[in-house]
Amino acid sequence: MNVLLIGSGGRECALAWKISQSPLLTKLYAAPGNPGIAEYAENLDIKVSDFDSIIKAIDQKQIDIVVVGPEIPLIDGLTDKINQHSPKTLVVGPKKDGAQLEGSKDFAKQFMVKYNIPTAKYKTFSKDTYNQAVEFLQTLSSPYVLKADGPAAGKGVIIENDFNIACQELKEMFDGKFGESSSEVVIEEFLSGIELSVFVLTDGQGGYVILPEAKDYKRIGENDSGPNTGGMGSVSPVIFADNVFMQKVEDKIIKPTINGLLSEKIDYRGFIFFGLINVLGEPYVIEYNVRMGDPETQSVMLRIDSDLLELMKYAALGELKGKGIEISSKAAATVVLASGGYPDSYKKGLEISGIENVSGSTVFHAGTKLKDGKLLTDGGRVLTVSSLGKDFSEALEKSLLQIKKISFENAYYRRDIGKDLLKLA
Repeated sequence: MNVLLIGSGGRECALAWKISQSPLLTKLYAAPGNPGIAEYAENLDIKVSDFDSIIKAIDQKQIDIVVVGPEIPLIDGLTDKINQHSPKTLVVGPKKDGAQLEGSKDFAKQFMVKYNIPTAKYKTFSKDTYNQAVEFLQTLSSPYVLKADGPAAGKGVIIENDFNIACQELKEMFDGKFGESSSEVVIEEFLSGIELSVFVLTDGQGGYVILPEAKDYKRIGENDSGPNTGGMGSVSPVIFADNVFMQKVEDKIIKPTINGLLSEKIDYRGFIFFGLINVLGEPYVIEYNVRMGDPETQSVMLRIDSDLLELMKYAALGELKGKGIEISSKAAATVVLASGGYPDSYKKGLEISGIENVSGSTVFHAGTKLKDGKLLTDGGRVLTVSSLGKDFSEALEKSLLQIKKISFENAYYRRDIGKDLLKLA
């Protein structure tokens, strides 16, 4: 099979690494890809938003299956466009109607309420209902949760303890803090517990497989301090996600979601990412995403022993029912190597050295570029180092040992990824 992978981040690098291992693969292409992805694929100089060039590439490269990594092309209707132009080309990623699960927080919350999927109570407001929004905030206990309705690259959520500051933040969101994405804001009650990410691959016909769960770490500083980022690391499995808890997740969340999509006549073929929180042993949905997570994918891919391309093919064909997935009993830990100053201002174009010295771990590129034969930084999150071990402590130790071999000016990483889970062991 000729495969076209859409995207250029660490998630896509991990997907490329896994897809490249499939005996079904003839040739892998990536649009636009990155220097790490180039180890497994031929990169095409096409932006993820350039749908016309993507369609041309599908024709020219005789693509059999397209795997869409990021959410924005899905929300903007890339799958619909491919289906219309090239009906025989398989696509892993929902059409525009299914992508609303991530594209609109309000749509997602209405969907959860309609299908009795456990989630926090909420209301949605716009600028002209600001006073009602403040009144609703007064009915909630601190901390206050404000979410931009539209996509905001993982950064459209504000959790604030002070009521007056929350009201000010709400005003700023309506005034364009997150652009059009916060023209409407979902206000919801705060749920206290431990978060985790659960992923399924589904086929639009009721069939699905559950991938390894993971936990990611958003805060820039150790002990979960400082501002939110796109993610500073991840671990899989998650200690508290035992068989009893995961059965609740499947029965109360996954199955109702899959059945709800069928009831809504939404033909959803691709990944669903359930952002969950464990509240006293009960799972609640914080949010849906319509693609794999980053940096969770970098840990999850290491633990999948099955041929992922084969499973994605069955999902895109609508034939996943009855298929199984093999998951390693080993644990994975991923540590992100970021640019100093991230998530605020940081330098780009710094030379990276030492990747060739890494052994026994896998380096996935997230924000890198090649210039004049040199590998340079090109983003806030630059690289991730992912490792397997008999448990997550061993896996983390490996990643931390190997990440020290990589250097660029002002490089930064967290050393405590997953350590909060040890007290639950």
